[in-house]
Amino acid sequence: MAPSPQPRPLSVEDCPKTAGSMGELFDSVAQHYDFLNHLLSLGTDWWWRERVAASVRRRGPQRLLDLATGSGDLLRLLERRIPGLEEAWGVDVSPSMLAVARGKGLCRLLQADALALPFPDGSFDVVTVAFGLRNFPERGRAFAEMQRILRPGGAAFILEFSRPWAWLAPAYFFYLRSILPEIAHLFGAPREAYRYLASSIAAFPGAEELAEEMERAGFGSVRFQRLTGGVVALHEAEAGGVGAVPEQSDQSRRSSSGTNFVREAE
Repeated sequence: MAPSPQPRPLSVEDCPKTAGSMGELFDSVAQHYDFLNHLLSLGTDWWWRERVAASVRRRGPQRLLDLATGSGDLLRLLERRIPGLEEAWGVDVSPSMLAVARGKGLCRLLQADALALPFPDGSFDVVTVAFGLRNFPERGRAFAEMQRILRPGGAAFILEFSRPWAWLAPAYFFYLRSILPEIAHLFGAPREAYRYLASSIAAFPGAEELAEEMERAGFGSVRFQRLTGGVVALHEAEAGGVGAVPEQSDQSRRSSSGTNFVREAE
């Protein structure tokens, strides 16, 4: 059996904490985060995470890393849903969010930067990111780190906000920009944090563009599925892979753009 992945000791330089940092932004919403997630998504966030868990379970990983683990909801769900999982680690830049996660009974948690992970090469079978990728300042470096800490053939699963269907987009973005920050403020969270949420979603690439980015970063067998009218998308890809997925189910169809990824039906 391969040795368990052991993080190297962290220094202050590993987790810089400066004014206006992403860590401080999430510290400011940590106590409201779970409640507002469930409220503002009308409970749909639970179902989205269940879709991630179902996809990861098919891989049967023994060792898993959840990046931008936040309050630990996805990590806790993965621990419960995946039989044979030996170790599951969570990493986040916000100590306040990690404190919430520890309160849920999660133990293997680290404050660390997703662009410089304190794990040896090839430590994990699966890496997951739920609603954290758009907060990384350099997605290319984040993808490189994911591939570094994954064993050959390991898989990355990315759940992220995306571009909704055209008919839904006007109402959706009006809700994000004008209504969501006010609801968050009503329940004690800072408006600025949820205004950032709206702007970060609007600036993030759509599902096909993100799949292309992942291919350019060296991932193979990239596939994605849009959920809830395209409001979010779940991407799955293999580390160090080359070329297209060799077979497709009846519910999948290849993109006509000439890229190798597979676009699955919702």
